[in-house]
Amino acid sequence: MSRPRALVTAPLRGPGLDRLREVADVEFDPWIEHQPFRLYRADDLAARLAAVSADLLVCEADECKGPVFEQPLRLVASTRGDPTNVDVAGATAAGIPVLHAPGRNADAVAEMAVALMFAVSRHVVMGDRDMRAGTVFAGSIPYQRYRAWQVAGRTVGLVGLGAVGRAVKWRFEGLGMTVIAHDPYQSDADCDLDELLATADVVSMHAPVNPETTGMIGAEQFAAMRPGTVYVNTARAALHDTDALVEALASGHLGGAGLDHVQGEILPPDHPLTTLDNVVLTPHVGGATYDTEVNQTDMVVEDICRLLAGERPYRLANPEVWQ
Repeated sequence: MSRPRALVTAPLRGPGLDRLREVADVEFDPWIEHQPFRLYRADDLAARLAAVSADLLVCEADECKGPVFEQPLRLVASTRGDPTNVDVAGATAAGIPVLHAPGRNADAVAEMAVALMFAVSRHVVMGDRDMRAGTVFAGSIPYQRYRAWQVAGRTVGLVGLGAVGRAVKWRFEGLGMTVIAHDPYQSDADCDLDELLATADVVSMHAPVNPETTGMIGAEQFAAMRPGTVYVNTARAALHDTDALVEALASGHLGGAGLDHVQGEILPPDHPLTTLDNVVLTPHVGGATYDTEVNQTDMVVEDICRLLAGERPYRLANPEVWQ
């Protein structure tokens, strides 16, 4: 077969990118390097593939469906853990293997969960705000306002024990915390959800979003948490009822919340979550590390090389194509 040509619109980094260039001619144009950032719709992506005569596609967030699969592709590699930007069924119907990168950002998101827990429980953002505004000694001394319980000796409950849950588990344990977990699909998860909510001082969400988990933490579940519990969600906002979360925070029942995701990716400035001092918000950046880019590069390039050599890829989203 002729030497492959790859259109790469995902951010790749490290030795894996050099390895890809050894086995294919590479048109490297990552979406994240554009200002403003650029994402292709399916028609535009198909046109770009045709323009550069690419038969390999490595993408992260571009829309891969319909006309994309009319191109003479040997494979599509999505650098996402779950290739949600790819119509996997459509690729399968076209006989195109879909590669992906499960667990690529597990360590990065685990670090963000720990960071949010500390930011909330130790009042990091409020303290920073006081320092910048010159209000450190307004009303009371900071040592009074910002007293908190240390996390060592506390219990953290993980909802979901997949790649991120396991990556965060040993980090919490290293802080001297007792870790309990709920996950009906993992045999070593050691408690049911009701038990976890009644026991944990920190509840950290790491479940995937599906029909079983959407809205799984609502008013009843927040009420079942211990007074003062810190709620951390570095997964997806769809796992909880936002109105119920706001009510539990505003009432003082929850000690605070650290959230790396909100529905729609953005909040209006007057949203209740933005007005609560016991909430720390980050804009869905848990996985935004250069290490994540290195990891996803190594994963997809390893499988591209395997596929080009006639060997079954390790991370194949539609194994029926290989069969």
